Amino acid sequence: MMRSYSRLLWCVLVGAAGSQAVSDAVVLAQSAPRTGSAAFGDWRDDKPGAIRLIRPDDLPKPGATPSAANVSEIVPRPASASPLVPDGFRIELFAEGLNGPREMRVAPNGDIFIAETRAGRIRLLRAADGAPKPAVNEIYADGLHQPFGIAFFPNGRDPQWVYVADTDRVVRFPYKTGDLKAATKPETVVADLPHGYGHSTRDIVFTSDNKRMLISVGSESNDAEGMGDPAGGLQTWSAKHALGADWGRETDRAGVLAFDPDGKRQGMFASGIRNCVGLAIQPATGDPYCSTNERDGLGDNLVPDYVTRVREGAFYGWPWFYIGDHWDPRHAGQRPDLKDKITVPDVLIQAHSASLGLAFYDSTAFPAQYRGDGFAAEHGSWNRAARTGYKVIRIRLRDGVPTGEYEDFVTGFVVNDSEVWGRPVGVAVAHDGALLVSEDGNGTIWRVTHR
Repeated sequence: MMRSYSRLLWCVLVGAAGSQAVSDAVVLAQSAPRTGSAAFGDWRDDKPGAIRLIRPDDLPKPGATPSAANVSEIVPRPASASPLVPDGFRIELFAEGLNGPREMRVAPNGDIFIAETRAGRIRLLRAADGAPKPAVNEIYADGLHQPFGIAFFPNGRDPQWVYVADTDRVVRFPYKTGDLKAATKPETVVADLPHGYGHSTRDIVFTSDNKRMLISVGSESNDAEGMGDPAGGLQTWSAKHALGADWGRETDRAGVLAFDPDGKRQGMFASGIRNCVGLAIQPATGDPYCSTNERDGLGDNLVPDYVTRVREGAFYGWPWFYIGDHWDPRHAGQRPDLKDKITVPDVLIQAHSASLGLAFYDSTAFPAQYRGDGFAAEHGSWNRAARTGYKVIRIRLRDGVPTGEYEDFVTGFVVNDSEVWGRPVGVAVAHDGALLVSEDGNGTIWRVTHR
């Protein structure tokens, strides 16, 4: 259907206005989003500039395809391999030899803080604006507990603290601009985040007014197996907890928690979000966003991952529903009281992409149409017959509101059907406006600039 439309558009415009019309038709055809069944595909369909728009009504029925196990093999980066970016952009290797670099944050002075989660440490890189490589490479802090999220507080040009979200706690270090190493041992701010089996990443952001600290905590399970029944009964539990809040092993998980900056618990900010790996604040609107991994086991194209605004008090469906009032067949008929109270995510992403780090573009080095848009790292997942993800996507916004479309921005990490060399995790905007991308397959960071 899309090919037919594009060909017709080409022919009409060629007949009408010659070569200029041909050029315009090419632009229109390339920018038209893939919708319906065309929005679903695998790594072979990925290329910079490809746009997808997946709508809730496009989703197949559960079990339309079998649930697959297709784990990728990480191989050394081939000598000639380099990620692909859209025309007009350039990508270069910025740093290598890192130990599983994951989430990244850029300090106001331009220093790049990187969580090396498996090694239990935060690394700091420093590069002059425009420099292709870092001139300084230091361990800022170590001895941490699977660190992932990093945040500077307060927001602004002169933060006083570096906060780190470990898998089981939140700590902070006193910070002065230009510090290369933590001056003291970490101070514990939140002593006991839910942790143990299951999703281990914890991201952290501060609201624009610096009054609240938001922490993402993923579910323990895939689909609430083993959660049991709430103590005292469902009615009693629901009356005392946030809308859709889980219990048992899932208590205070599958959502975003709110604290004040000193760690005093304020409550559940939003619930029913299976695994909000990446948290980010959209700078123009102040809206918090989640980059979310959804559940497995329902087929190749279910359930879509997503990037969405996180509304305070909202419930996003997990585990009983997905993408609005679609009932998960493993929980069919359960929690009818929630069916009309579910917030539908803004941007649906190909299922099993494993959407991780998220950042918004707030610089001027890229063309104006990128200002305010998001970039999300798709780590690539295993629960699909033909793999997808393994790329960085652009989340399109218009007047501060997501359009629902997403665009392939950095691709080329997949070698073949079984092998990949790169798994994107973190995205961050450098001091000079370049986009930084970390990948933990071969331990590299890449730098994207506009020519």
